[in-house]
Amino acid sequence: MSVSGPTARRRRRAAILTAALACSALLTGPAAAAARAAPPSPSPPASGVPRLDWSPCKPGSPWDCATAKVPLDHAAPAGRTIDLAVVRRQATDPGRRIGTLFVNPGGPGGPGTVQVPQNYDAFPKELRERFDIVSWDPRGIGNSTAVNCFATPEEAKAWAARPPAGFPVGAQERKAWTDAYEDLGRRCEKRDPELLRHVSTADTARDLDLLRRSVGEPRLNYLGVSYGTVLGATYANLFPDKVRAMVLDSNIDPRAWTGTPGQDDPRATTLLRMGSDRTAAATLDRFLTLCGSAPASRCAFSAGSPGATRDKFDRLMQQLRAHPVGPWTYAKTVADTVNSLYLVDPGWQALAGRLQELSQGRSPRPAVAPPPPPVAEPNPYLGDEQAAAVWCADSPNPRDPAAYHALEEESARRAGDAGRFWTWAAEPCATWPARAAATYDGPWDKPPARPVLVIGTRYDPSTPYAGAEAMARELADARLLTNDGYGHTALFNNASSCISAYESRYFVDGTLPPPGTICRPDRIPFS
Repeated sequence: MSVSGPTARRRRRAAILTAALACSALLTGPAAAAARAAPPSPSPPASGVPRLDWSPCKPGSPWDCATAKVPLDHAAPAGRTIDLAVVRRQATDPGRRIGTLFVNPGGPGGPGTVQVPQNYDAFPKELRERFDIVSWDPRGIGNSTAVNCFATPEEAKAWAARPPAGFPVGAQERKAWTDAYEDLGRRCEKRDPELLRHVSTADTARDLDLLRRSVGEPRLNYLGVSYGTVLGATYANLFPDKVRAMVLDSNIDPRAWTGTPGQDDPRATTLLRMGSDRTAAATLDRFLTLCGSAPASRCAFSAGSPGATRDKFDRLMQQLRAHPVGPWTYAKTVADTVNSLYLVDPGWQALAGRLQELSQGRSPRPAVAPPPPPVAEPNPYLGDEQAAAVWCADSPNPRDPAAYHALEEESARRAGDAGRFWTWAAEPCATWPARAAATYDGPWDKPPARPVLVIGTRYDPSTPYAGAEAMARELADARLLTNDGYGHTALFNNASSCISAYESRYFVDGTLPPPGTICRPDRIPFS
């Protein structure tokens, strides 16, 4: 969705399903290094399996780095190869080590080599003790062989100034937006068209299986959040006999991701099929309700009651349409609001403070970024084209830029301001020049070796609870665990000891929560 701080320079308007990106921008950095375990002794890699030569990412860092070489085209393994950047934090209790847990922090476009180290403390303690935590930058992203459509950083910066912040408002801004993204597609097609055709979710799932084999694991332990749930479901159906334990947190309905097979120009976007607009509106309403139920000492934007606080927010949006406060336009503020709902702590308190500042005609101060994690390259280039390369080539979206204004108005009628934001997030796909050479569009019901644990959050501003229900239905053997809480991903909000306990027990010994289990947050926002 959005990112700032040390993980990237991508603007808030990118809004491209990068859940963990927003999370890593807000969470604090990792704690002091734990005692390093002795390196495990996996089986030697088989022929065609990449070798991982681990070494500390930086002197004194608790994280190890390695580079894996994989085929660009898995159907032509003798052809061009690309690099995957990989990181590892060894189990802190080596005597009780179970194996390796692979983590995808979301996206598409999430650099795991940065976000997972940044958010390491969010993982349940037992998982840190008993598993080596491993992540990687998927092909096309970050420190791996990346999609980069600009010859110089100056070119990228000049292009980034062209689209309006958040989303376009009015005919002039709509033209600026669509022209900019059409130009981005042309630039990308010229730079490396072969790479653009081979950054699909199915390609990355096959990379993941090579990485599993590289560390000597007979079966995969995997934790995927947001977009990482689509990746996990794809892996589970391409390699069903290789699943040991898989948790999918904040799920995308896989049928919403793939759309209708053979439909090149669908009526709705990926995000509208998912229901991102509706769930963002519901989460915003919950934020305003809880804020308005608290005194101003606990929620700065409170107007004394839920109804009065909702009215206050609506008035602020109307005021910003007519009179921006410095750089804070209506669209920029809507984008900031949706993105800030991802992390309850500190996101909701900080959002309330910014909204209050704006309501008093003051431009809020920029958020303070956490320190970068102790890895070799904590600030990789993460331009909009990286997420687009995966998403637009993988998932169908309307191909006519002119269709998005009508879709925006339709979404706004059911979801308000958030609907405008989510509609335009998909528009870059209208003129994206590539389709993936290899995709996986189902079926989704191949029986895995072990059941999958699916986690859904009630008030999630990006992936609705209905997406988790759909994922649990689609997979052949899955158990739904409900997080009756707030924010995007149970993992990165780390707000429910109940969720953490069930998740840990499942990874350790395969025990699933009882059917219908509901966990609640340890603390209610603004309480």
